[in-house]
Amino acid sequence: MTAHRPPFRDPALPVARRVDDLLDRLTAGERLALLHQFTPGVERLGLAAFRTGQEALHGVAWMGPATVFPQSVGLGATWHPDLVHRIGEAVSREARAMRAKDERVGLNVWAPTVNLLRNPLWGRGEEGYAEDPVLTSAIATAYTRGLRGDHPVYWRTAPVLKHWLAHNNETARDTSSASVRPRVLHEYDLRAFRGAVEAGAVAGVMPAYNLVNGRPNHLSPYLEEELRRWTDQDLLVCSDAGAPSNLADSQGYFATHEEAVAAALRAGVDSFTDHGTDASVILDRLRGALDRGLIGQEDVDRAVRRQLTVRCRLGEFDPELDPYAGEGRFDTAEHRELAREAAEAALVLLRNEPLDEGGPGEEVPLLPLGDRPGRIAVVGLLGDACKLDWYSGALLHRSSPLDGLRERYGTDRVDFAEGVDRIRLRTASGSRLRVPHAGPGEAVRGTGGALDPALVAGRTDLPPLTADAEGSELALVDWGGGVLTLRAPDGRYLSVAEDGFVRASADEPGGWVVQETFRLEAHDGGHLLLHLGTGGHVSVAADGVKVAADRESAEVFSVETVERGEEAVARAAGAADVVVVVAGNDPHVNGRETEDRTTLGLPAHQDRLWRAAHAANPRTVLVLVSSYPYAVPEAAGTLPAVLWTAHGGQAAGTALARVLAGDVSPAGRLPQTWYASDADLPDLFDYDVIGGRQTYLYFDGTPLFPFGHGLSYTSFAYEELSAAVDGETVRIDCTVTNTGAVASDEVVQVYARAVTPSVPRPHRELIAHERTSLAPGASAALSFHVPVPALGYWDVAHGRWAVEPGAYEIQAGASSADIRRTVRVEVGGEAPGPRPVLVDGIAAADYDEQSGTVIVDRTKVAGDAVTPAAPGGAGELLYRSCDFADGVTEAAVTVAGEGTVELTLADGTFLARMEVAPTGGPYAYRTLGAALHLQDVTDLRVRLHGPVRLAHIGFAG
Repeated sequence: MTAHRPPFRDPALPVARRVDDLLDRLTAGERLALLHQFTPGVERLGLAAFRTGQEALHGVAWMGPATVFPQSVGLGATWHPDLVHRIGEAVSREARAMRAKDERVGLNVWAPTVNLLRNPLWGRGEEGYAEDPVLTSAIATAYTRGLRGDHPVYWRTAPVLKHWLAHNNETARDTSSASVRPRVLHEYDLRAFRGAVEAGAVAGVMPAYNLVNGRPNHLSPYLEEELRRWTDQDLLVCSDAGAPSNLADSQGYFATHEEAVAAALRAGVDSFTDHGTDASVILDRLRGALDRGLIGQEDVDRAVRRQLTVRCRLGEFDPELDPYAGEGRFDTAEHRELAREAAEAALVLLRNEPLDEGGPGEEVPLLPLGDRPGRIAVVGLLGDACKLDWYSGALLHRSSPLDGLRERYGTDRVDFAEGVDRIRLRTASGSRLRVPHAGPGEAVRGTGGALDPALVAGRTDLPPLTADAEGSELALVDWGGGVLTLRAPDGRYLSVAEDGFVRASADEPGGWVVQETFRLEAHDGGHLLLHLGTGGHVSVAADGVKVAADRESAEVFSVETVERGEEAVARAAGAADVVVVVAGNDPHVNGRETEDRTTLGLPAHQDRLWRAAHAANPRTVLVLVSSYPYAVPEAAGTLPAVLWTAHGGQAAGTALARVLAGDVSPAGRLPQTWYASDADLPDLFDYDVIGGRQTYLYFDGTPLFPFGHGLSYTSFAYEELSAAVDGETVRIDCTVTNTGAVASDEVVQVYARAVTPSVPRPHRELIAHERTSLAPGASAALSFHVPVPALGYWDVAHGRWAVEPGAYEIQAGASSADIRRTVRVEVGGEAPGPRPVLVDGIAAADYDEQSGTVIVDRTKVAGDAVTPAAPGGAGELLYRSCDFADGVTEAAVTVAGEGTVELTLADGTFLARMEVAPTGGPYAYRTLGAALHLQDVTDLRVRLHGPVRLAHIGFAG
């Protein structure tokens, strides 16, 4: 150290020493100020202002134009960690290049999202990678390694994993509690996070809005009990936006905000994202907590130390040594090529059959189209769309399916029919809504470089709609459930700004509250037009069309249909040699952050379009471009070819055209199960994948398309599968051969299945995979080294991870339902044994089976209890193989609330009943005893009645 170089700026010192030195130099007030997302600079130390959080799920977002890669679920569909690693590198390079020109671009990136895609109705499914924890972990680890960079000291960006923990519903997302039993917690949800953390490429995590087992995730005891035990690194925990306030507001978990922020800080939250850029509210609450003694300076220092550690790793304190300081790679040819490669790799061929009525010349599948398919009709609502989602950057380049096919085959050979319903809206007086001319050069709304696109206001500089005798023809799209968009003849969407007037002012639906969606409500022989963003009805006034002050002043409209969408589609399809129907979703409508879907069904409008196309031309391909799966059993059973891709980013159309033509053989694989109907789905709030028989792991039905499914333009043979246990590793070898005439990738999937498990285990579970490229006739010998613990499960009887000795099937194949080769291995070891109830008793949440119960918080800090799910109702718990040895004569239950606890044998034989008088609240526990007589090993059933919370059962005698 020199006189002008304090230790925190000495790169020769360990990071911890440097951070401690800087912390010591900060005043108490300066330290506290670092706990908000937007931290001020400290000029006397040369410390710059800093903010946590830069969205970067599939490209740098919210900061203007950047390379846009496929949605995260599309990256999951690639099953290609190496590719995703390269994408992570490109995104982090562009973040650095953009920051060099705009300091608002952050380097603490909030990505990736690793929540498992348990239920396909979840509105944010587009953000996750897969329903499987092993695949999710592999893709997340690859992406975070790319984001981090490979320098041994300095990080290119600092990734934060979202959203800790067990978060799969937008409905009541800040007030609902996920009941997560220990087996699901350890076998499913935690595993999605653990791999990337242990790989050392993660700077921290962001807790989710919801509660788990009755306790808000921002107070999760697993932050300390699990997360921070997986690594020696200091991990930074950043709250989700507004979540600290929720603790005392919507969740009502604490009476005051001071108690709330204190509890979150003690639980491990280090950075508070709340009240936007205004740090004063949170800082006042933290000062109040300090004054009341709810937290101490050591709690503040611990959190500050974690943030400063991240900043040190990013090279902030060593600008002269920062290896990324000169990074300028942005929108390079390499990045554009990578975006195309990713979009191609994400495409999944779901079905490809010969035409049913075809003769000998039609015995080959419809795809690929080849170089001379004749005249092509591209039809459908997404045929000329390149949709962005909430976490996309602005497009530098755009390629829709229509663009891609015209580029590939020529504009003169590709026709287009969007399939919108073309209508006019007539008022009760006989006039019709008119879209006024906007004037030359008036741009539509765009987010540009908005730090938060939720803050972008609607435009008020354009004239509102009026009414006249002729009116304007509007393009109506029903996105499902009666949610409509209306588009003006010049392509702008009708929208409502803060002043309440209706204008044609938006290029696409968007915003935190979408202002471009409407619903027609039958009324008095016509329809009211409800604006969904404001909840008001549309009226026609002298100064223009606006949202009415009340329903009574709303206009009654008649819908005059100029042309139905299926008419235009049938016309185009009938004149073509082959039809490409492009259907799917708009990521801002019906299924997005804040809004779950209500059905797996394809919207009726789009269902009509594919049927019209197929009726006019049997040579019809359906391309589903969507953020999530659909249940389309009739399309899948009728049409010769069906493909799916997530919204594929800037190169989506080019990629689709190359796959349809056969320039590239499709090799994407489904990252989640596609169910055949809504009836196959569990309740959205049922997080018990084991008891609820969810995902490919436990689903007992027949899916429409299984996890891992995806076809190719060639064929592959699997040979020479072998597996052997070598110490703590299972070595698996397999040879795969391209037996067709087309070069292609194959995704070799390796699953394991316990042959005779003592507890419910998955039908099969993914343990390894590899995507490999093979020329016609070429073979690849693949080897996988799988840790023996990967075959294990969480043993609730003993509270530990266990691998049950016995036989396991090792299966290799092309999907979870297309197993080509199977071998068995024997795993040795000691069987877990019965539940040792005389040692520690039984923790109520450690059940083997349950019905009618949920897990709740034993205290506001840690611990679980179990209570009936229905208020005042009843529930049952089953604990198998309880070892009572030579016998017990007394049971003691730890309970809170009021009700009854009844103990029986599994066959219903009565043992004991305890009446629980009101204890004084849900956290006021007492212990009640009762006589009973049990011995040897037996199953124990517990029945709960009323709002009683059971935390523990002990035995004596």
